[in-house]
Amino acid sequence: MKKERKYCNSCGRELKTKNGILLEDVLAVQKEWGYFSKKDTMLHTFRICEECYDEWIKGFRIPPKRVKKTEVI
Repeated sequence: MKKERKYCNSCGRELKTKNGILLEDVLAVQKEWGYFSKKDTMLHTFRICEECYDEWIKGFRIPPKRVKKTEVI
């Protein structure tokens, strides 16, 4: 069985995994583009590590909404 390596698409760092399971949290994005875009019917996927995510959102004019959860299922 070939070990599948996972990387942050922003910085290129190899993400920590064990037996193919991520051992750190990432922002995983999957976007299927529709007819009103210049990317009709294309599917884009990428992963961003937490450090790159923090840097990315610093540039947002409107920051992401944050809600503190009290229970994790």
